[in-house]
Amino acid sequence: MTEKMQTIAIAIGLTVVAAFAWWAQVRPGLDVDASALATLPREIGKWQSVDIPLEDTVEAMLRADFNLQRIYQHPLGHRVELYVGYYGTDRGGRPEHTPWICYPSGGWEILSSQVLWVDESQGIRANEMTVEKGGERHLVQFWYRSHRSPSLVNGLDQVLDRLVSHATGRRADGALIRISTPIALDEVSARTRLIAFGSTLEGLIGTRWPSEEPSRS
Repeated sequence: MTEKMQTIAIAIGLTVVAAFAWWAQVRPGLDVDASALATLPREIGKWQSVDIPLEDTVEAMLRADFNLQRIYQHPLGHRVELYVGYYGTDRGGRPEHTPWICYPSGGWEILSSQVLWVDESQGIRANEMTVEKGGERHLVQFWYRSHRSPSLVNGLDQVLDRLVSHATGRRADGALIRISTPIALDEVSARTRLIAFGSTLEGLIGTRWPSEEPSRS
């Protein structure tokens, strides 16, 4: 590509970004109804859960349109912690605070990380981290989803998805989905547990995705 063509491509890209920014400012707001997410089953297979309310300070910091935090317990003694944070189009569709930041801020050390398949048939990938604090190790898997994409694993995925969403419609909402479990024996067992749980969970969330309608105010 010649220097002139590169300059033209950059100019076109900046024009598109500016047009999206202008459109986002002048379009009517969207009213979010995230109540469907609250109906996520408290029992998933043999897993039974209890809700863990977020502290007011944490909820204010996250600035999500909807938060759900639960602990699922299995009869065999296993535990999976779940967090879902939903952000409507008007909130930017993506969280400001991600596990990459929140765990170190909470005193956890990230020992390793990778991207893996949770459910290849559904196209679900996840970020995975092994974290440690005070001698306790947890395995964490998290991904982002939108109304059109069930699995986004990084900021570039989210930006591209948002641009496509804006180009094909007015909706560009999203959510952070995070699951974690203590590493009791080995990472393989913990990973198998999370992958099985996450695969089922994603299908349940997909059928309970929030609605957005043009604001009447």
